[in-house]
Amino acid sequence: MQEIIINGRFLSQSVTGVQRVALEVVRALDNLIGAGIIDANSYSFTLAAEKDLKYKTDFKNISVKVVGHLTGHLWEQFELPLYARGKVLVSLCGPAPIIKRNQLALIHDAAPYTCPSEFSLAFRSWYQIMFFSLCKRARQLVTVSDFSRKELSHYCNVSEQRVTVAYPGIDHFTQLQSDISILERHGLINKRFVLAVSSLSPRKNFLRLIDAVEALGDPEVELVVAGGINSKVFNSNGLEVKDRITYLGRVSDMELKALYENAHCFAFPSLYEGFGLPPIEAMSCGCPVIAANAASLPEVCGDAALFCDPYDPRDIADKIQRFKQDTGLREQLKARGLERAASFTWDRCGRDIWSVIEKLLR
Repeated sequence: MQEIIINGRFLSQSVTGVQRVALEVVRALDNLIGAGIIDANSYSFTLAAEKDLKYKTDFKNISVKVVGHLTGHLWEQFELPLYARGKVLVSLCGPAPIIKRNQLALIHDAAPYTCPSEFSLAFRSWYQIMFFSLCKRARQLVTVSDFSRKELSHYCNVSEQRVTVAYPGIDHFTQLQSDISILERHGLINKRFVLAVSSLSPRKNFLRLIDAVEALGDPEVELVVAGGINSKVFNSNGLEVKDRITYLGRVSDMELKALYENAHCFAFPSLYEGFGLPPIEAMSCGCPVIAANAASLPEVCGDAALFCDPYDPRDIADKIQRFKQDTGLREQLKARGLERAASFTWDRCGRDIWSVIEKLLR
């Protein structure tokens, strides 16, 4: 029997986009084993984790094992590859042990190269070195969009043919029950609000979104921002949270679903995304989307979003106004969004990842 080790460092981290992808890919692999698509008599999976797990898992066919005594990058770079010696390693969050050759490394984007000013010096330097090394040493590379494949090829000097694209899924959101208490707590019942979701990093472009809502001059339109900020990673230069918006901080997935379902529209004017889960999450909830015509977003959103110039607050404001005035357009994009979101499934993503793992095993 061949044993596959999965890098479970994400189990000790707060769940943002990359951790969500890792969690759902492992769940998809677990389901593929249960369905017999992955032969449980030929392959075994162990999710190797560091101590101090933040949440429990409910996998039926993949075991979780706490390994070693270190934490963070030290655990990942030293104890994890030692434990995975002689076995295939699967790393799904970007960071991975650079000394390990027989591994699949999923790198989501090239942001440390393209957006260096928004990261601390230590963070961006380490990630630039690590990503470059992984692109040279890891036997299999995966990313989340064709845009990111081109970015990694450019910045890490790796052939595009060496990088497999596996689009993330979104169907976990359809299984959630909405928690409307967040609307009640923040006075959002029957409010016409524009929703923005993500960490408050400069590339998320919230300042221009704030300017866009101000430019509308419409007291009925409010901006609601959900998400967290990590001051150890992101520089906050130029980023301020003004009184005219409602900042909710971190919210649960069930609260987030309620926000998507009740927002007038979802605005995502991000300047740089490797994939961008939030617009597809919004689409899956029937929320019309305004997205930047930048980076991976046209590839990911297709014809199911209204695109804006992320550098022009007036253009963003115009798109918000169009949704307010043209209910036909709003309903049309809601329908397209539901269809678009349905094409991004974790089952497909898990199958794509498994096909790359099989290459390693051969």
